[in-house]
Amino acid sequence: MEKRSGKKFFKIAAGILVLAAVFFLGGWFSSMLYGRQAKEAAVQPETEAVLQPPKVALTEEELEELFRSMKELALLSEQQKEEAEEEIDFDYLWTVNPDIIAWITIPGTNIDYPVLQHPSDDSYYLTHNLDGSYGYPGCIYIESLNAADFSDPNTLIYGHNLKAKTMFTELHKFENKDFFEEYNEVILYLPDRTLHYRIFAAHIYDDRHLLYSFDFTDEDIYAGFLKSIYDIRDVGANIDRTFEVTAQDRIISLETCLSGEDNREKRYLVHAVLQEEK
Repeated sequence: MEKRSGKKFFKIAAGILVLAAVFFLGGWFSSMLYGRQAKEAAVQPETEAVLQPPKVALTEEELEELFRSMKELALLSEQQKEEAEEEIDFDYLWTVNPDIIAWITIPGTNIDYPVLQHPSDDSYYLTHNLDGSYGYPGCIYIESLNAADFSDPNTLIYGHNLKAKTMFTELHKFENKDFFEEYNEVILYLPDRTLHYRIFAAHIYDDRHLLYSFDFTDEDIYAGFLKSIYDIRDVGANIDRTFEVTAQDRIISLETCLSGEDNREKRYLVHAVLQEEK
């Protein structure tokens, strides 16, 4: 009798342990399952955001219209100019894109655009438009290697050469000697002043990165670079040798591509020296 009672006790105890184990494992499995589902639900909005299609780029025609309307809206009245001592309303431009640092105008061409500088990605505006959409025509821009106030000895400004003849395509007008001699001004509007430059050279160059290849803060290297421009004897180059640009001057170098498969490793450069700032 005692043996039967003992066996019965152990059976009951074992049953209780099995039930407890099943209950514990069931709860653990349930929490893991629902916890995982809850976690997946929590990240779902972020996943959907990542999978959203990129912003659709405006056409070149639409962007050109945007640039022209921006310039019209940004131009101050004569009374506003007198009060603000500036030409363009940068407060308005910054509502369109806060990366705008200047506005470039080259008389005789359709080059009349904002100049941008991305805070962290030097090649961003090579492939992104003013509205942040991906694609062409991109923007006129400078890299972080240059100061946004154009105070460096040589500031490099980039723009695409496009079939639609927008951006920096019309820099190629300076291949024509008559045009080069008639139009030699570049105007840069900054938030606090206007810079007037005189074009002194336009020529084909190789595709090396000028700011990586030359330390323009070194006067000897800078002087050597300027001399190399004046030494160009290419019949396709236009150089104004009626005056001399020295290492004490500040210049801008406008850079764009050449057309054609054979010109992939070449660039077209237009150099201008600062004459006046007001």
